[in-house]
Amino acid sequence: MKASDFIATFLEKKGVKHVFELSGGMITHILDSLNQKTSINIITMHHEQAAAFAADAYGRVTGIPGIALATSGPGATNLLTGIGSCYFDSTPAVFITGQVNRHEQKGNRSIRQLGFQETDIIAMAQPITKACFKIESEHDLPAVMEKAFMIAMEGRPGPVLIDIPMDIQRAQVEPIPPPENGEAIQGTSAEILQDIFKSIKDAKRPLLLVGRGVRAAFAKEEMDAFLKKTELPVITTLLAVDAAEFDHPSRVGFIGSYGNRWANIAFGESDLLIVVGSRLDIRQTGADTKFFENRTIYHIDCESGEINNRVKGCVPVITDAKQFFIDFNIAAETESFKKPIDWLQYIDDLKQQWPDTKELTPDGINPNYFMHTLSHNSRAAKCYIADVGSHQMWAAQSLEIYKDQLFFTSGGMGAMGYALPAGIGACFALDLNPVIVIVGDGCMQINIQELQTIVRNKLPVKIVVMNNKNLGMIRQFQDSYFESRYQSTYWGYSAPDFEKVAKAYGIDSLTISAEDEMEDAVNWMWNETNAGEPVLLQVMIDPHTNTYPKIAFGKPITEMEPFAKPIEMEST
Repeated sequence: MKASDFIATFLEKKGVKHVFELSGGMITHILDSLNQKTSINIITMHHEQAAAFAADAYGRVTGIPGIALATSGPGATNLLTGIGSCYFDSTPAVFITGQVNRHEQKGNRSIRQLGFQETDIIAMAQPITKACFKIESEHDLPAVMEKAFMIAMEGRPGPVLIDIPMDIQRAQVEPIPPPENGEAIQGTSAEILQDIFKSIKDAKRPLLLVGRGVRAAFAKEEMDAFLKKTELPVITTLLAVDAAEFDHPSRVGFIGSYGNRWANIAFGESDLLIVVGSRLDIRQTGADTKFFENRTIYHIDCESGEINNRVKGCVPVITDAKQFFIDFNIAAETESFKKPIDWLQYIDDLKQQWPDTKELTPDGINPNYFMHTLSHNSRAAKCYIADVGSHQMWAAQSLEIYKDQLFFTSGGMGAMGYALPAGIGACFALDLNPVIVIVGDGCMQINIQELQTIVRNKLPVKIVVMNNKNLGMIRQFQDSYFESRYQSTYWGYSAPDFEKVAKAYGIDSLTISAEDEMEDAVNWMWNETNAGEPVLLQVMIDPHTNTYPKIAFGKPITEMEPFAKPIEMEST
């Protein structure tokens, strides 16, 4: 069997229905085989970074590795940001790069390059992948493909890269039987579970904190059973905003640097934390980690290195999020937990005292009000994808995400330009159901070319551009630390009229600038004409609209701007 035919049919057998790519000479054999030998949909993007982001979202939805292909040299290096996004946000993905023929590779010669576009992508990608494979013989290919898929999905999911020379792609290979499954997931000990039971019963202010690990393990159903049994209030990180739907009785809100003020106060004042699938990084806890070390913390994670890393004194529970909830729910079947009524009432009072829609008093449209209006009237959307910046935090603070709706963003990498191509990947993974992309004017210009991919594939991607005519999050940073010197954020920066840009691509578009236009504009997105079509809504925001609340850097998480002031300079 020709090697490229084997690759194509292997992907189809693994359940892959879409691959994302930008063509180049070194992957033409694989593309031809995909076209001739399989029913896989080949989605041609307009930049390899966009193909990587689309594969990221595809993997998040399906749990099957997202697949992105790129040619050697610039094609391969353009994948790197998307590979890093998958790595930091625990997304299963397999990236396949073409490489120059083996006889064109420099090997040990003391030269920079022999073949045209020859580039050592393996060395570049190793720090941001779970594994990299350089195929040196066609006989290695079948085993490597099997291993790559297994590694991408087992334990904490992540990306794997396979670099395949062009002469190997056209060689003959013999498929081998698939290997046995990877190591079994370690369960939770009975002793630890009994300790957790007792801690919940003794606590006056308990909280469950969930992160991306819950969605990565597809543990939503098991988490809901845990919450029904314990009636614990739940707070979420940025990557888990969709873990507890807006009307879930246990939901408190989003925590972190720009978290809901009431949720951060509850986070800070809790006496018991059960942390599942969250790294407790600086964006979640603030810089003052000592503040958290005066309470009982059970930290459940599949990677031991993430526990007692920044926040010390946690009780480690090394297991998969889904396995933890399964073990807990089985062991707790005969247990009885008392609902923390006083604590829940206190949290509700905080929420009434500090509503998200009152944090800002901007001229024109209040972005938090807009997010509520958008989501309250967009129940048909299956997924929200936020880019990176102020709009990302307004979305996390205020979107009303209901049952069977998802929320994606680039968390660990924080890559501007993520949302538009990720919206494409999510839309395909969700069987062409509508998705909403929320993007700032700066982010929109990074992968704007993918509007053509949306048009060509007739995807019902609803694009909302929050246009404040500057790079708002960094501009706010400059207000705090650089005496409002707006170099490269407001000064020397500009954005086009995205309504006109969308129309140039053949996408129906609309612009609003006043709050009394919001309801009609959102309804326009979903009217009879537009329901199954791509549209773009440009929402004009005052350039000086800040993102509040925000942790006063260097202070405990309960102290947030604008009422508290930072005592240190943050890193971003």
